[in-house]
Amino acid sequence: MVSIEKVKVEFGATKLFDNISFVVNNKEKIALVGKNGAGKSTLLKIIAGQQQPTSGVVACPKDFTIGYLPQVMVISDSCTVREETEKAFSDIKKISEKLEEYKRELETRTDYESESYHKLIEKYTHENEHFLLNGGNNYYAEMERTLTGLGFLRTDFDRPTSEFSGGWRMRIELAKLLLRNPDLLLLDEPTNHLDIESIQWLENFLASRANAVILVSHDRAFINNVTDRTIELSCGTMYDYKVKYDQYVELRKERREQQLRAYENQQKEIAETEEFIERFRYKATKAVQVQSRIKQLNKIERIEIDEEDNSMLRLKFPPAPHSGSYPVITKNLSKSYGDHVVFKDVEMTIERGQKVAFVGKNGEGKSTLVKCIMNEIPYEGTLTLGHNVIIGYFAQNQAQLLDENLTVFETIDYIAQGDIRTKIRDILGAFMFGGEAVEKKVKVLSGGERSRLAMIRLLLQPVNLLILDEPTNHLDMRSKDVLKAAIKDFDGTVIVVSHDREFLDGLVEKVYEFGGGKVKEHLGGIYEFLEKKKIENLNELNRQTKQDNTPKTKEEAPKKSESKLSYEEQKEQNKKIKRLEKQIAGFEEQIEKLEEELAQLEEKLSTPEGAADTSLYESHGQLKKKIDDTMQEWEACNEELENLKQQ
Repeated sequence: MVSIEKVKVEFGATKLFDNISFVVNNKEKIALVGKNGAGKSTLLKIIAGQQQPTSGVVACPKDFTIGYLPQVMVISDSCTVREETEKAFSDIKKISEKLEEYKRELETRTDYESESYHKLIEKYTHENEHFLLNGGNNYYAEMERTLTGLGFLRTDFDRPTSEFSGGWRMRIELAKLLLRNPDLLLLDEPTNHLDIESIQWLENFLASRANAVILVSHDRAFINNVTDRTIELSCGTMYDYKVKYDQYVELRKERREQQLRAYENQQKEIAETEEFIERFRYKATKAVQVQSRIKQLNKIERIEIDEEDNSMLRLKFPPAPHSGSYPVITKNLSKSYGDHVVFKDVEMTIERGQKVAFVGKNGEGKSTLVKCIMNEIPYEGTLTLGHNVIIGYFAQNQAQLLDENLTVFETIDYIAQGDIRTKIRDILGAFMFGGEAVEKKVKVLSGGERSRLAMIRLLLQPVNLLILDEPTNHLDMRSKDVLKAAIKDFDGTVIVVSHDREFLDGLVEKVYEFGGGKVKEHLGGIYEFLEKKKIENLNELNRQTKQDNTPKTKEEAPKKSESKLSYEEQKEQNKKIKRLEKQIAGFEEQIEKLEEELAQLEEKLSTPEGAADTSLYESHGQLKKKIDDTMQEWEACNEELENLKQQ
């Protein structure tokens, strides 16, 4: 597939990394990890061909395709969502136009026995196979499936892209990238602009349908569910682990302990050698030994270790001032912009000390309700804040309110109180402001750095109601762990607007779901909510199926739904369940075999001989269709099984 060989990057006299070598195999899903500034995004750009290394090469087969999604990109606003997304199929459209041209020529020509006529037929056959192989007949359905999976409604398809925020336009670019189905996908923080449902859809897509993937993400649940190999960039070199992220974390701990022991032993050896040189430098009788030790010292390859690991640093919010028993109560709360209803008749009671999550698709009103609580926008209905409620609010624009003329250290020093002032450098280090970075002026910081600094300020202020709007977007995993631990220990009330399941897991005890103009309350944690959502969706599907397929009078319907199954019916149902489970196992075995065949066929197609064999393309198309058909049957059986179990 792709071979990265001895890649080195230097900026002036500073070395970012050196001697990076690894191979990306077909269907491999790789997590690229490391601290901010380790060179992850730079390495992706080099593999994508958008940046040249100082030395080294990236080698890949002829006609190999790479799709790259950067964190930030320039997006045009000249057409509708549908038109922009259809650009992903420009190659298919060109083939389609060529096929039409060949067809017209075949219809007009009469020299059926000539060599040129037979060559034209061969060209048409070859292009048609290529067209079918690239999904030419069903690309529009695939486009719809991808856009809806990433959160778009069908009514959005004909809206101009200029009406959407930057986050939604990034989703369009992601859709185009996935629809092109490149041999290698390079994704740099793809979940930053996605909600929980879209992230789950993307997980399934990457795990089951994408080819090779290299992924940079700070969403631990996402990379654990997608990847099976972890490459770490650290101290200018790389470490390759053939395991998922969680297993890598454990192995990395062991490696770091070994690294520390080796470093300490080497430092001891260096100190002893230097001491010998100093002691006998001017003694003629020891001149030979001294010169030998100097040479020995110069030859030592110095062991580098990561900067001090502050991941276990425990931060604490100041004790929360006492507030009323119910910091937030809403009754019949509604918010509209003209004819557009954001939400209506919201009933919400948040008790003192509770930690709750606001979840739902982007644009469904989560941040709008936060603004209502902050009294930043007008609303209808009643919203009551409890006695002595002091709000600490974090939103993306909070970073813009920092004093640009202060240094990073001064920004925190001015608000820190008590013993915490002695730990300012440790706190800044935990949020990636180590060493000389603390002396940087705020005005030279990136948007992400400013967001992290604003988060640290919030950590140090005495409040009793914390409202955090997407707090994890610019934090790496270590910083997220520090923040999560601090929020768990906080004795006040917390509202978190987030799509990060790993961050919310074990943190919140209640979930408010925003969608369709309503806000629903769900008791329990984030994974309980997601499990419940699946069940609700299946029940809804089941009810819809019964309504569509079984005509009943109004009197008959409730009786049937309320009655329990008899013993015979239960027995029959159990038989159906066993039959379906057997069918599902059979389909899974069949899919596995077909995918093995497909992998072998793709291996042949990657050779020059295979690429020239047109019959292989036909076999490839037939195999893919067979896999898709079997997958559809597998999905239908699974759906039927779930519906039976819910009865």
